[in-house]
Amino acid sequence: MVSCTTKDWQGADVGTANLDLKVAKEETAAHVVHRALVRQLNNARQGTASSKTRAEVRGGGRKPWRQKGTGRARAGSIRSPLWRGGGVIFGPKPRSYETKMNKKERRLALTTALMSRSEDLIAVTDFSENLARPKTKELLAAIGRWGATDTDKVLLIVSERNENLYLSARNVPRLRPILAEQLNIYDILNADKIVATDAALAKIQEVYGE
Repeated sequence: MVSCTTKDWQGADVGTANLDLKVAKEETAAHVVHRALVRQLNNARQGTASSKTRAEVRGGGRKPWRQKGTGRARAGSIRSPLWRGGGVIFGPKPRSYETKMNKKERRLALTTALMSRSEDLIAVTDFSENLARPKTKELLAAIGRWGATDTDKVLLIVSERNENLYLSARNVPRLRPILAEQLNIYDILNADKIVATDAALAKIQEVYGE
């Protein structure tokens, strides 16, 4: 179980928050998390890269020059892969990179990754009332009071969509707001600091707890 201090909008300690999730065994944890991360990155690939073979390149129906007597190497088609503008040998074709993983294993990898970031987890009270209008400067100031630096990549987990929050955070590359039900392993591992509201932690415990 992980226990962390809860902070208010001003950065003052106001209580504690607990998170108790099932994690993988120590000897297999890294392998499970790695598989889940590779799966997510693979499934995000479009797989639309494509090149033309010599059968698909336009032209090349006529022999460029006669077979013998010119002093040049013999050539049968301008679509040859040896020619500039010709076909590509073993080039990429559209394909699916989808990688499958059992649902229970995916959930275990996610909870294991989240619990492993306990030292970087910051719990905060609901601050929707303090962000009454979209204001990036105020949001960044609050994140600084919570313990994140100007260079930290911050994952901000909330329980429900707040339009003012998303408008305040959308032009900050290092800040990513996300709903508790949309947690994914890449964002958890990529962030330097993870900030979660009390309600978001409760929802994570409800969804992913035993």
